[in-house]
Amino acid sequence: MSGHSKWAQIRRAKSVNDARRGQLFTRLGREIAVAVREGGSGDPAANPRLRMAIQRARDANMPMENIERTIKRALGGAEGSNLEEVTYEGYGPGGTAILIEAMTENRNRTVAEIRNAFSRNGGSLGETGSVSWIFEPRGVIELALDGHDPDEVSLEAIDLGAEDAEPSTEDQILTVYTTPANLEKVRQALQEKHYKILKAESTMVPKTRVELHDARTAHQLMRLVEKLEDLDDVQNVYSNADIPDELVASYE
Repeated sequence: MSGHSKWAQIRRAKSVNDARRGQLFTRLGREIAVAVREGGSGDPAANPRLRMAIQRARDANMPMENIERTIKRALGGAEGSNLEEVTYEGYGPGGTAILIEAMTENRNRTVAEIRNAFSRNGGSLGETGSVSWIFEPRGVIELALDGHDPDEVSLEAIDLGAEDAEPSTEDQILTVYTTPANLEKVRQALQEKHYKILKAESTMVPKTRVELHDARTAHQLMRLVEKLEDLDDVQNVYSNADIPDELVASYE
């Protein structure tokens, strides 16, 4: 479960701070609306999926009034009623695997846009099941070490129910991995220990990684992922690429 890359941190910071903030809020709103619909409740205490969706929205500084308005509209059937959750799979440059989660009201439009992004950026859209077996669902929590010893915090997180932890000493961040079912329990336990939680979400983690050491290939993959993430219907993009920090920096 290692390989938490600086690339992911850079992309996440950009998505929150640049002009795509509105697009990010749209995606988060969709997550909230579908969570209300699927969970059958607008009460986060009774709807774990909604609770996590709200947490992600708050982590991205989405105003609480936006969140409450989305929940009300979803409860009234006006928000998210036609949205369908779809997963797409494909291959990126260098033999990398790419998994895409989308929410759409028009499958034909979405698949055409995704196929076009692949073909224009050195990749190809695959069949269902072609790469999904490479990924497994995991809960991921990032917390600020704030001077704490990463090994001690890692052991404490495991005692609280985490499966693994990976420090990034340069950024003073500890990434904690859990099962999806234990994500909220571990997050709350760490918060009660007064650790600063930077992010907590359910994600897909690759079982195996493909190392990219060629700058052209690495940059082409990063460009493909960015193009996919820019599509309106795409919620999340996962890759099993392992890219050295210096190639990430040269791309930026």
